[in-house]
Amino acid sequence: MSDLNQLPADLPVPEDDGAADHLTGLAAPPVELPDTAGETVRIDALGAGRTVLYVYPLTGRPGTDLPQGWDAIPGARGCTTEACDFRDHHQDLLAAGAGRVFGLSSQDLAYQEEVVERLRLPFAMLSDLTLSLAGALDLPTFEAGGRTLFKRLTLIIRDGVIEHVFYPVFPPNEHARQVLAWLRDNPA
Repeated sequence: MSDLNQLPADLPVPEDDGAADHLTGLAAPPVELPDTAGETVRIDALGAGRTVLYVYPLTGRPGTDLPQGWDAIPGARGCTTEACDFRDHHQDLLAAGAGRVFGLSSQDLAYQEEVVERLRLPFAMLSDLTLSLAGALDLPTFEAGGRTLFKRLTLIIRDGVIEHVFYPVFPPNEHARQVLAWLRDNPA
């Protein structure tokens, strides 16, 4: 068991394997997902403007072990610190042109609701139990603990089209600031 709020000093850096190279310019797919605000979000109907959709493997819970070898998998560790970075910079992201921010993983809705409450997140999280977004967009995944999980990436969706992709994401605890810098450098 390790502290979910701290990243190990020797965290392996994920390498760009090209698995997200095809995404920029694609239309957002008609995938519907439940969110922690009690709504159903359709990815191709997010509305005008930019949406930041950060996708991650899984958020650990205090008192619950992570999958075996988790810290050794490049890009796996850091979901809690990433969520906290998006929480801490949420208002800055909105001020820089993001109309909305969502986190997304394959964890169930009750799990996502617990994360929103425990981490005091000011945005909704999406639950994609069947990895339908991965199927629709051919998103990169990996296996851990007997499960298929999303690899960490972030999509900037503007007016129904994927405008920009962050992949691989590292370090996860600074990723919201990377997104913020991109939004400021690329005004809509």
